[in-house]
Amino acid sequence: MENCDDVLRLVLRIDFPPDNRLGHGKIRLLELIASTGSISAAGRAMDMSYRRAWLLVDALNSMFSRPVVESQRGGKQGGGAALTEFGNELLHTYRHMQEKLEKAVKPELDWLEKNRSQSSDAGQ
Repeated sequence: MENCDDVLRLVLRIDFPPDNRLGHGKIRLLELIASTGSISAAGRAMDMSYRRAWLLVDALNSMFSRPVVESQRGGKQGGGAALTEFGNELLHTYRHMQEKLEKAVKPELDWLEKNRSQSSDAGQ
């Protein structure tokens, strides 16, 4: 089986003018928030600080007309975070777009894979 790091992969990134982006990093953060129920745990899983994860969540919530993530401060029940219904729709929509894009360019990716250099230092 091939190592995922050794296979060409397509990355979907959507630029929101003037300076916001939606891509695999923010989407992965949302997936981890959904599975852990925590912004800090999701950030740790991605080797980022809580502050960085929180800033990305804040950016996501600012990019759309509806909130993507809702958080609850700590206390007796402890803190936590969850995707809103819209956040779940966003996650599903992004993954669907990614699948469609990958299918649409599969022949070209296969061609690139077939013709790329196998040298470990190619492109450096």
